[in-house]
Amino acid sequence: MSRPRQLGLAVLLGTASFVAQAEDAWVAEARQLATSVPPKLLAVLNREIEQGGAVQAIGACQIQAPEMARQASAASGWTVRRVSLRERNPKARPDAWEQAALEDFDRRVAAGEVPMTLEKAERVDVAGVPTLRYVRALAVGPVCVQCHGDTAQMDAGVKAKLAALYPHDRATGYAVGQIRGVITLSKPAP
Repeated sequence: MSRPRQLGLAVLLGTASFVAQAEDAWVAEARQLATSVPPKLLAVLNREIEQGGAVQAIGACQIQAPEMARQASAASGWTVRRVSLRERNPKARPDAWEQAALEDFDRRVAAGEVPMTLEKAERVDVAGVPTLRYVRALAVGPVCVQCHGDTAQMDAGVKAKLAALYPHDRATGYAVGQIRGVITLSKPAP
């Protein structure tokens, strides 16, 4: 191979390597943020359950979960949300990209994959703006079923509070290990 051709190939490979590293960097950043928010919410919910039961936790979740997402968004530059195919809050409906990811995750869990390992990262065009998108599955844990489980086994106070706050609630009937939704992040691509 001639020297100019070797240099051209080296530049091309070096550029490809730089692009791959840049892609890896934003995905790692998104992954870190997506895995840092849910444990904070879980800690709040566990504290509320200890202090006043699941009924008290519902109120905390309604107020504090969106606030945590806003704080994470402000601190990181990402837009952070939680969405689900069966949302409790109408603001938690997925867009088409998120819905496709959620449906794919459900198929993969049905095929035996572990929910907490599921993620998707992609650079997409959103209304003409190159955008970085990332989603990570949120699995139902034992504490979650108190408010998201089988309504026949749910505490009467929990059912009443959910009915009062979320009259169109679709977020019940889950079992431990199922995907409840995703944490979703987006920001304009650099």
